[in-house]
Amino acid sequence: MAVLIDPPSWPAHGTVFSHLVSTSSLRELHTFAEAAGIPRRAFDEDHYDVPVRRYRELVERGAEEVGGAELVRALIASGLRIPARRRGPKLRAALDSRWSSVLPSDPDLGAELLDRWGEQHRRYHTRTHLLAVLEALDLLLEDEDDALRRPVVVAAWFHDAVYEAVAGDDEQASADLAVERLTGRVPPAEVREVERLVLLTAGHDPAEDDRAGHLLCDADLAVLGGSEAEYARYTAAVREEYAQVPDTDFIEGRRAVLTRLIALDPLFRTTAGRERWGDRASDNLRRELRMLG
Repeated sequence: MAVLIDPPSWPAHGTVFSHLVSTSSLRELHTFAEAAGIPRRAFDEDHYDVPVRRYRELVERGAEEVGGAELVRALIASGLRIPARRRGPKLRAALDSRWSSVLPSDPDLGAELLDRWGEQHRRYHTRTHLLAVLEALDLLLEDEDDALRRPVVVAAWFHDAVYEAVAGDDEQASADLAVERLTGRVPPAEVREVERLVLLTAGHDPAEDDRAGHLLCDADLAVLGGSEAEYARYTAAVREEYAQVPDTDFIEGRRAVLTRLIALDPLFRTTAGRERWGDRASDNLRRELRMLG
């Protein structure tokens, strides 16, 4: 475990900046930054940008000095690095392109949804999560799913379009938004299907014969089957979204969520989902539950 810092050489705002990263977890990084008085606004998805005037102080506080290339290699090896396609303008451009392939006649609706996914209070339910769900669907959808493809993908776009960290209410509000925005844009049966699918993401427990539900729920839960570092990023972001909740209450609620997910049998309903994410998801969920005590 280490916090690394590279030489201040990145120009911006009339000075130069260093990057501050952790080789083990975002929690370690945030803890170090908070203790040093570095504001959260300096955090950029996988690192903190810190001005040259703070460099020597941070080294004295324990940040390990490394070259820029070494810092990048260490960040990649940790599993914490956010790929370029999931960053800022590139992320929005990638999502714009995906929306155009689904409802090309409604760019304004796509822009509205992207604005919602980019709200400042979000930490996990962000555009990065939206892209991850869409990419997971790419892996799950098969040729015989052509008739399901558009409603499932559109439901992915709407499934957390409203997010205020209120389980159940958010899914209902997102489903209501889907009905409001899609009515008149797609056939009524498709509106109803998108609404149904969005509501399914409240419990992730679709019926045995619900292929569309299996696809969306598996894609939404794919994060559970990530590497240990990716899973740590996910849990840290979830905790940030509930920052206003005291630790004891959060732990109690989180235990309930983990217990419910572990009880789902199987957790992933598609064959591809089980093969790709099943074992690691089980390990991740059980490890987190043990850590919560």
